[in-house]
Amino acid sequence: MAKATVATQTLKELWPGQSVELLKALHILTRDGGLNADSRRKLKQVQHLVQLMKPSLDAIFAAKEAPVLADLGAGKSYLAFILYDLIFGPKRRGEIYAIEARPELMAGAREIAEQSHFDRMHFIAAPIAEAKIDAAVDMVTALHACDTATDDAIRFALKHNAKHIALVPCCQAELSQMLSGTGSHELHQLWRHPIQRREFASHTTNVIRGLYLEAHGYKVRVTELVGFEHSLKNELILAERHQLSNAQARGELTALLKRLPARPALVADF
Repeated sequence: MAKATVATQTLKELWPGQSVELLKALHILTRDGGLNADSRRKLKQVQHLVQLMKPSLDAIFAAKEAPVLADLGAGKSYLAFILYDLIFGPKRRGEIYAIEARPELMAGAREIAEQSHFDRMHFIAAPIAEAKIDAAVDMVTALHACDTATDDAIRFALKHNAKHIALVPCCQAELSQMLSGTGSHELHQLWRHPIQRREFASHTTNVIRGLYLEAHGYKVRVTELVGFEHSLKNELILAERHQLSNAQARGELTALLKRLPARPALVADF
């Protein structure tokens, strides 16, 4: 790719060695190397997420010569590209698979990867539940995978026995819709008003996801991705597997689900 120009102010917001050419190709930077408000917010989110993922990334590179990361519901693959640019590329080892159901987005991402000479990036156009990776997967990420796509990412991680998981859930609508017809339930006041129902369902869905991962032997940390001034979808779930199952977490999840009149499909058979 041609040598890019870049605004001096923009350079201050990039990590050392971060590719200006790549950020232009992703339309995060403008042609003259500037940042608008939306692209600055997007860049800060992804960079901060990479920083929070750094301990897990260090762990998978320490454990294996060629670790594999799967980025699910990848969209335009912003996260996958920046992970490769900042981590996988400089280390000269490891593979990244970006999985996205929309083939046109994967075709565009594949073209950028070829132009950038990112040879260890792979792109799969398929729903998360149908995507197949032959290699063992060491880490699973999903940035703003909408509604039940985050649950698909959890299932994918469990299926591939991924040691590390990083999820930023988005648009948790499934449970909210289920609760809308439960006016006779003893806890109905918690979700009677639509705006409160959305908030309650969103929070409860992520609590269930965390407990579900803990029940399957993961140590889970839930933290803030970025401040609310940057995004309302700012909850980050980090998980690292230490054992195959956790009886205490399983019991706590079972007790919680018994108090609710509905449950997400992720735990339908729990």
